[in-house]
Amino acid sequence: MSDLTKLTIAEARDGLKGGKFSARELTAAHITAMDAGRGLNAFITETPEHAVDAATASDARIAKGQAGIMEGIPIAMKDLFCTKGVLTTAASHILDGFKPEYESTVSQNLWNAGAVMLGKVNLDEFAMGSSNETSYYGNVVNPWRRSTDDQPLVPGGSSGGSASAVASRIAMAATGTDTGGSIRQPAAFTGIVGMKPTYGRCSRWGVVAFASSLDQAGPMTRSVRDAAIMLEAMAGFDPKDSTSVDMAVPNFEAALTGDIRGLKIGIPKEYRLDGMSEEIAALWDQGIAWLKEAGAEIVDISLPHTKYALPAYYIIAPAEASSNLARYDGVRYGLRVEGEDLADMYSRTRGEGFGDEVQRRLLIGTYALSAGYYDAYYLKAQKVRTRIADDFKEAYKTVDAILTPTAPSAAFAAGEKGDDPLEMYLNDVFTVPASLAGLPGISVPAGLSSDGLPLGLQLLGRPFEEETVLKVAGVMEEAAGFTATPTDWWRG
Repeated sequence: MSDLTKLTIAEARDGLKGGKFSARELTAAHITAMDAGRGLNAFITETPEHAVDAATASDARIAKGQAGIMEGIPIAMKDLFCTKGVLTTAASHILDGFKPEYESTVSQNLWNAGAVMLGKVNLDEFAMGSSNETSYYGNVVNPWRRSTDDQPLVPGGSSGGSASAVASRIAMAATGTDTGGSIRQPAAFTGIVGMKPTYGRCSRWGVVAFASSLDQAGPMTRSVRDAAIMLEAMAGFDPKDSTSVDMAVPNFEAALTGDIRGLKIGIPKEYRLDGMSEEIAALWDQGIAWLKEAGAEIVDISLPHTKYALPAYYIIAPAEASSNLARYDGVRYGLRVEGEDLADMYSRTRGEGFGDEVQRRLLIGTYALSAGYYDAYYLKAQKVRTRIADDFKEAYKTVDAILTPTAPSAAFAAGEKGDDPLEMYLNDVFTVPASLAGLPGISVPAGLSSDGLPLGLQLLGRPFEEETVLKVAGVMEEAAGFTATPTDWWRG
């Protein structure tokens, strides 16, 4: 039965349809893997009983010929999505005991498509982090190990629990959220596929907010085809979300034709950073060669405001967070620490409820929005954001997609960068520009580092042209032929 955990969504779909195994059997295999993999600390809340009930219902629908596109597929739900009656924490102490009375739109879309929830997975607290070390519930462990030592590695962040669960074969797929790279970077660190759709493609309703103008839900899977299948289930217009775009959801899987002849792929010179790792540069060059061999035309482009993306992001995102997180005060739900008066209760609750990284970003954001500094920092950052978006618009007049590295390095050791926030923030250097511009992007595993760790390449597309991004990603995935998996050191 353990072999069932090695299937892709597409393979499992065909097996379920052909009666080779049942949804209950598929789910049971993943529950067993979940039990064995607790050392990874990927899950905050496990829901095996819920999963078995959902799988039983899936088997009934399959028998009646009423299967949805994710029917019977066991997945993990990032604990940023509200799930009715199931603990939802955002990996923060301040949401202790919070069980929503409603379901997020994305999770409801997945349940409507037949997906089975194994549980809620760990993340950086309120999605603030690049290594999944800021969670109140402890850091998530990357299932990969260097060939040179046994030091625990981070899975990336903030969707580190999602990435670790998918890479270790505990879950067949997982939801993630991407604010500045929180789907794509952990996907690269763990050797899986992670896709950030265009801002507005997936509803944000019922997703605990970090930075409202940047947050976007997306799939984390083990293949490009699986990402296409899952994205179709997740996406769709939602009148409850004012940023949701009212447009039809394509059959993304149909876009995987394998033919990219004539497409123009842009290579931005600004992404060749000073001091870039030779391994990353070589992998990027290999990706260029793969796409050229497949018939694409390689075009050198310039995105001149790229160097300002990271500082602009780390003003805009904390500023929006300082507004969004003002609602956590100990009055209505979650943690409450009594004080001498109301103001003292607020202070004590937030002081004990928020971790160091969240407090750091709230202070930065509040400072940037304060009366004397709003124009100097926040307003200027928004102007820079517009320039960055304009750079992409200009580039897309001549190219169909853009190829870059996903992250500046392979996964690093736990605790290695925790004392240096600026060095940690640099992990997002390749992913933040597309987030500021609201563009679709995908990370595809493309090779291994010299010490045996996965490395990813990133493809970016025009707004709402996920089909083009997926098509090119599918070709690159086939060319890379990435089949490496982590060892099962973490089992039992």
